[in-house]
Amino acid sequence: MRTVLIGVFLLIYWLISLPMFLIGFFLGKKDPVRKHRFSQPFVAWGFRVILWISGIRVTIKGKENILRDGSALYVFNHRSFFDIIVGYMTAPVPSSYVSKKEIAKVPLVSRWMKYMNCLFLDRDDMKQGMKTILEGIELLKNGTSVYIAPEGTRNTGEGLLPFHEASFKLADKSKRPIIPVALNNTDEAFEKHLPWVHSTHIIIEYCEPIYMDQMERAEKKHIGQTVREILLEKTEQNSRME
Repeated sequence: MRTVLIGVFLLIYWLISLPMFLIGFFLGKKDPVRKHRFSQPFVAWGFRVILWISGIRVTIKGKENILRDGSALYVFNHRSFFDIIVGYMTAPVPSSYVSKKEIAKVPLVSRWMKYMNCLFLDRDDMKQGMKTILEGIELLKNGTSVYIAPEGTRNTGEGLLPFHEASFKLADKSKRPIIPVALNNTDEAFEKHLPWVHSTHIIIEYCEPIYMDQMERAEKKHIGQTVREILLEKTEQNSRME
């Protein structure tokens, strides 16, 4: 029943989106940042409604670590489509996500993502991948936070997949902090019950910022492993709350 209601809401949301797209388009003509700031709250509202219909309760920990003044690289463990839904419900404005290139072909979703300067990563093309990293660095330098999953794909097993160290160049080159974001139980909402949405309790924890410009070179070399260990510890701790 929840899945059907979400489908009905998405149809309504699509209809509402048509005039919103036009407003965002004209705002972007004068100020692209204003278009992003207009789009993100509307998308976050839609995600909140989906969570409500789904019967999902969200616990947010570490709110004090979310940067409201300045950008950061938010690094999260990836298990579900609901990672992004919960993430945007809590993300500072403006924030963008790094997503796989295939999402750019999804109607409605890709339009809003482009309005919010989301980046589409081609993992099979090194040249295009580097271009995406450079675009992310510029976003961070210009005040837009970036969310990225260094596992590179959704994890369906236990623990965390290995992290791609290249993801952390975004923070290193932009000189912006890294904030690990631990997510628990998001796959219980959908992936474990395909094709049905299931009510559950999701925990998202924003951890303390990490400043790479305060690290020694040897520490920077293993920053991916450091962040991975933090997320492993937090997800294990928070699993007791599920």
